[in-house]
Amino acid sequence: MQVMLLGFVLLGRSLEEKARIKASSDMNELLSLMSTQSRLVITSSESDSSDGNVLCSDDICVEVSTDDIRVGDSVLILPGETIPVDGRVLAGRSVVDEAMLTGESLPVFKEKGLNVSAGTINWDGPLKIEASSTGSNSTISKIVRMVEDAQGHEAPIQRLADSIAGPFVYSVMTLSAATFAFWHYVGTHIFPDVLLNDIAGPDGSSLLLSLKLSVDVLVVSCPCALGLATPTAILVGTSLGAKQGLLIRGGDVLERLSTVDFVALDKTGTLTEGEATVTSVATLAYNESEILQIAAAVEKTALHPIAKAIVNKAESLNLTVPSTRGQLSEPGFGSLAEVEGRLVAVGTLEWVHQRFNRRMSRSDITELEHAVTDQSSKGALLSNHSKTVVYVGREGEGVIGAIGISDKLRHDAEPTVNRLQQKGIRTILLSGDREEAVAMIGKTVGIESELINASLSPQQKSDVISSLQAKGHRVAMVGDGINDAPSLALAHVGIALQAGSQETAASDAASIILLGNRLSQLVDAFDLARATMSKVRQNLTWAVAYNVVAIPIAAGVLLPGFNFAMTPSLSGGLMALSSIFVVTNSLLLQLHGSERKRRG
Repeated sequence: MQVMLLGFVLLGRSLEEKARIKASSDMNELLSLMSTQSRLVITSSESDSSDGNVLCSDDICVEVSTDDIRVGDSVLILPGETIPVDGRVLAGRSVVDEAMLTGESLPVFKEKGLNVSAGTINWDGPLKIEASSTGSNSTISKIVRMVEDAQGHEAPIQRLADSIAGPFVYSVMTLSAATFAFWHYVGTHIFPDVLLNDIAGPDGSSLLLSLKLSVDVLVVSCPCALGLATPTAILVGTSLGAKQGLLIRGGDVLERLSTVDFVALDKTGTLTEGEATVTSVATLAYNESEILQIAAAVEKTALHPIAKAIVNKAESLNLTVPSTRGQLSEPGFGSLAEVEGRLVAVGTLEWVHQRFNRRMSRSDITELEHAVTDQSSKGALLSNHSKTVVYVGREGEGVIGAIGISDKLRHDAEPTVNRLQQKGIRTILLSGDREEAVAMIGKTVGIESELINASLSPQQKSDVISSLQAKGHRVAMVGDGINDAPSLALAHVGIALQAGSQETAASDAASIILLGNRLSQLVDAFDLARATMSKVRQNLTWAVAYNVVAIPIAAGVLLPGFNFAMTPSLSGGLMALSSIFVVTNSLLLQLHGSERKRRG
């Protein structure tokens, strides 16, 4: 009997450990993507790669350990090889499979100037890249490190289970002692027939029966199942999220996300692609090119998509951009700088007015807006474009021009909003853009008109989220810019979209990062959170139900009426199977990922 008891316990521990190793296999898969060897390109100082050739005639390629690659080194990647380090393409054109990082099944085109990430696979042609980060600083290493940190963060429901598990052990020990006392001093006298059971031995010893039943109680009880119920499900959930391009910073994040009933969405770069283009320039007293020049000078160091659009437009027209001094940006409002000895502001109308304490007449503002709108109409802008107007002001003159910006709606924006609403999650739009542009985008994607908020500062966005939370709502905020960072930090769950390996203020403040930069991943995150917490609840229900049923049976509650009693070896087997059930049930979460792939 002793051998069987030890055998069951050891078998259970062995199977449990194998299951837990399988649960963390997703992280092992990510680590295995890292190439250990790299092809270092040694180039002479006279070589010129501007002709587009991947290798020059006097270039030398040497295979070295990836650990020896340093930032700034040139590395050659041939078709079919794994990219060993993060970097920027210097020469070559190819498509790269980034599915293991972003969850996107389609390969992504890469050419000179674009970034690539370690662990992704080069398919078509050779690429020469310049290493930008290596080793532990690479994108894939950061993901693995952050997921491992996340798996160490306890969810509140896990802390509850842990708080129960401690007293549970002492309760079981007390029940074991009570079982011995009852059967030895009382039970065998009330129910003398129980001594005929094999558990009492051939002599019908009440001492032997009492000892075996008290041992059964100790052995069959399973605090391990309570302890494993939450962490195993969180382990599988966060690992599965990493494979889908969802970087989740803790099990507590999954628990909070599963309870969210309101999603606040930014407009620019979130509902729209964030690749804004200048469609019109209007001015009442100057040339359009002059307005673009001074606006580009102010915006050339800013990171906002609208700023990039203005700078790109000026560069495409080969305009000379003046130098600036005293650059100042106010997120959500605009930028200010000294250009050719005079302050120039580019931003919202009210903000530009406040900078120079000069207000343009209402008729002139209307004329400017009509001029911008008329030019935009000639560009045949559709309803799936967001139209934004920024104003340009100069010291001593006030507003001197306006620039029309168009940003295309993401192709998955409307389906994502619809799917969220089908799940009972309401959506609210928070934007610093003008009311007309925000209202059009909100209506297009299907957000209720009363939940569309425009012309908000970063503080006002936070105030809207705070008011929703004060009403008892659980709010998730989705954004991508520095002006969204305060709201992302304030919300119950902050979710940031991130393209490639570039870190932003939004991704630093967020609890979840959508590495694929696709809004549809938002629905995947909700599905994963709900599926994970469903497994946690199933595991806890099983753990509690098992102990509630098994402990009384082990204590001999069926012995008088049904002549049934557990043996210590059977108790050990049931205890092991209980832990195995919890871990195996958590592993079934991986079927959630398989179902998602089939739907995709």
